[in-house]
Amino acid sequence: MADAHLSPNGPQQVIEAGDYRAVISGVGAGLRGLSHRGRPLVVKYPAEAQPPGGAGQLLIPWPNRVRDGRYRWRDEDRQLDLSEPVTGNASHGFTRFLPWRVVAEDAGLDSAYVRYGLRLYPMHGYPHILELTAHYELSEAGLSVEVAARNVGETVAPYGFGAHPYLTLGRGPGSIGDAQLEVPADTWLPVDDRKIPTGRESVEGTQYDFRKPRLLGTTELDTACTGLARDGDGLARVRLTEPDGGRGVELWLGEGLDWVQLYTGDTLPSGYRRAGIAVEPMSCPPNAFATGEDVVAIEPGARVAHRFGISAR
Repeated sequence: MADAHLSPNGPQQVIEAGDYRAVISGVGAGLRGLSHRGRPLVVKYPAEAQPPGGAGQLLIPWPNRVRDGRYRWRDEDRQLDLSEPVTGNASHGFTRFLPWRVVAEDAGLDSAYVRYGLRLYPMHGYPHILELTAHYELSEAGLSVEVAARNVGETVAPYGFGAHPYLTLGRGPGSIGDAQLEVPADTWLPVDDRKIPTGRESVEGTQYDFRKPRLLGTTELDTACTGLARDGDGLARVRLTEPDGGRGVELWLGEGLDWVQLYTGDTLPSGYRRAGIAVEPMSCPPNAFATGEDVVAIEPGARVAHRFGISAR
């Protein structure tokens, strides 16, 4: 059902199924809230407020940062607008502040979904046209999200996808130090003072090794990781749980999402600081448009899709 209240985040769409409830914003088609039996699984913010630290936003057509906003594509030099002036980077794509529209919805006894659509027209440094959809579905298994892009233009388009949910145990600011984190990644990316990768290193013996669950403590993260181990179903799983490893929340990453950015929110406003940890599934690493690493080339008429999900433990 739709909430008629208008806000800086646009119309709010609520879906419910089983013990789950999700709230999605019309602006950016971002996940503003997700709960299980009333327990928050992601950090929620008021409808009247801007998403703190990009909470819940979809990052299209690239996640993270592009150094100086410059990249080269098919023998053409391009310049993106610098949306992160402090670092001089282009950050998190174009679509997170654009108005998406609901194109389909349905609610049953065991599942419910809402699907958003957006046609992304050419932007500075990105002369392509993409037809985008974001499908949010709830069931007894939790939330699953599929974000797809179809190239409806006439030229091959570079593409990357990311999402920005903050997982939480719901205990408020400053609480994640008492949580256990598990991340099945064997590699992390050191960065310079502009948050651009300078190489890659093994997590072995470092503060970035969460292959076995351990307390976050005072660890501060704003770190991209890869080398994800996947379970027999092909999914990689990141878990945030209580200190005893019991109750918590899990985020899974589907095929093509081989990167994850972890951010403990240490620079967020006090009401959100270290209240959760951003676990950001990404199809490519920071600065990918400049390096070309894992950038998808979408041919005219072709479609690419990525899936992730969140559930209670």
